[in-house]
Amino acid sequence: MAKTAGFDNEKYLQEQHEKILERVQKFDNKLYLEFGGKIMFDYHAARVLPGFSPNVKMKLLQKLKGNADIILCIYAGDIERRKMRADFGITYDVDVMRQIDDLRSWGIDVTAVVITRFEDQPAVNIFRNKLQRRNIKVYTHRFTKGYPTDVDMIVSDAGYGANDYIETTHPLVIVTGPGPGSGKLGTCLSQMYHEHKQGINSGYAKFETFPIWSIPLKHPVNVAYESATADLGDFNLIDPYHLERYNQPAINYNRDVEVFPVLKRILNKIMGHEVYHSPTDMGVNMAGFGIVDDALVSEAAKQEIIRRFFRYRCEYALGYVDTATVQRAELIMKELDLEPEDRRIVEPARGCIKSAEMQGKGNAGIYCGAAIELHDGTIVTGKNSPLMHAASSLVLNAIKTLAGIPDDIHLLAPGIIESIGSLKKDILNSKTISLDLEETLIALSVSTTTNPTSQMAMAKLKQLKNCEVHLTHIPTPGDETGLRRLGVNLTSDPNFPSRALYMT
Repeated sequence: MAKTAGFDNEKYLQEQHEKILERVQKFDNKLYLEFGGKIMFDYHAARVLPGFSPNVKMKLLQKLKGNADIILCIYAGDIERRKMRADFGITYDVDVMRQIDDLRSWGIDVTAVVITRFEDQPAVNIFRNKLQRRNIKVYTHRFTKGYPTDVDMIVSDAGYGANDYIETTHPLVIVTGPGPGSGKLGTCLSQMYHEHKQGINSGYAKFETFPIWSIPLKHPVNVAYESATADLGDFNLIDPYHLERYNQPAINYNRDVEVFPVLKRILNKIMGHEVYHSPTDMGVNMAGFGIVDDALVSEAAKQEIIRRFFRYRCEYALGYVDTATVQRAELIMKELDLEPEDRRIVEPARGCIKSAEMQGKGNAGIYCGAAIELHDGTIVTGKNSPLMHAASSLVLNAIKTLAGIPDDIHLLAPGIIESIGSLKKDILNSKTISLDLEETLIALSVSTTTNPTSQMAMAKLKQLKNCEVHLTHIPTPGDETGLRRLGVNLTSDPNFPSRALYMT
């Protein structure tokens, strides 16, 4: 069925813009705004809030760019252990460079990059050198002495004062990073300390989309946030400070509530007076006011919870997360009475395996199935064979369906498949000649030069963006990269596509 909007992106953009400018004015026109979540390509928000633009924050920055500086933070430990951003398959340090490029493409320059909790790690020094030699200002902040209990030490020349001050020229300073724990808050407070010593009454606020403070605690959108951070152990709760002060429930998450007493003392000491009475007071998030179809948004959030459950099960199989993470994701599912099979394409994908087993087909004894739900609700399936991965078969079948091409017409000439198979086996010494999705898409593009039917089908690839896909196995690197570039919402069962320990 066609997807409709449950979220008014333009209304949200306007209200969010006004709210931020209103907060800037409260601090003598100097505000450090901590940007939580993804500054670009926020696909989680787009999935749980249909109609939300993944780049709405960039549109917001464009509206603010004449009044804003941007500081990017990255935790040195994330560089050292090569922490990955799963939705792009790249490390956090690479993501910082990608963000700088993307911001520039929107006409926005980054003022500086801050490497936080720096300890002279060799890998971190290499990253710093890369940026500096491309004329990007880089600052390093070490661990803050006294943090988090000794406020007198923290708010002193030996604490925040030991950090280099970053020169900014605009009333609004956006402080962001590639993920949680990047050191955004510490950077904001360090800057405020230096400026209050100079007599500048700068302030702090937080812009984080989730959890949404203005909707119920157990609303599926807020529960989906808990699922998305199951590996971090985050959970939502009613802000006790807000409830006590205003007798009004507001939703926040455990880490903000836990750190608030210390943060409040630090802010009070820096500014000389009380600024915020609750963690919710610090926020400027207006996302809840953009929801225009609660039922649609709730269903979308439930589907995201199921996707996260599948993802954690696969990450457990690959050794990336522990049992507790999978158990948390499963408990969240049960909380909303959800089952994995509530994802429409799961059973059709698994049905391909049963069909293959009955027919005795497969690749080295491993049967793999795949299914995709097109935007009109049509479900298309695919399965592996000695010549092609299940993801490859699925995509070819899907674009044939979209183009109205009969099933018995082949998009790839046999000679092309044989040629690629010979290359893989005889020259590249590959253990299998079966084409993964990336290889299949290249073969398809070659076929378009001589086959008008292939050209007609390839033109439909863009229509797969945001479609739902499920595989009965963990995708190989070539399949995962191809599916990610097509922009589908992918889940998979925690099974391996072959008995080999190294997937190629």
